[in-house]
Amino acid sequence: MIVISDTSAITNLAAIQHLQLLPQLYTQVTIPEAVYCELTDIDPPVPGTSEVKTASWLEVLQVASREIVERLRDKVRLDPGECEAIALALELSADLLLIDERRGRAEANRLGLRITGLLGILMRRNTKILSLLSNR
Repeated sequence: MIVISDTSAITNLAAIQHLQLLPQLYTQVTIPEAVYCELTDIDPPVPGTSEVKTASWLEVLQVASREIVERLRDKVRLDPGECEAIALALELSADLLLIDERRGRAEANRLGLRITGLLGILMRRNTKILSLLSNR
């Protein structure tokens, strides 16, 4: 399963001490370079900064199609992380894009990407737990 994440899913999960849900639910998560930079090149650090630098379950990739990124930035007015996350999801034919921002979600939907956000991740975890309990 190819899962791409924008910055918000990582920072929000880290802020509530649940970042470990990403490797538990998806095994591996891929982020574009812009998301990595938004998480690590900031002072003061944001939730998830130190974890992102050392996470073995996180892969950082460069977006090949700058044209898509520029269109999303100029026409849709998304931030660099959202632009690159959507572009990377399209390039890799991702199974899922983790994104919370309204405009980014709307554009990802318009482009045919399957999306979820913080609430969807937490609901999936709860569904998984209930499933395990009901099988006992």
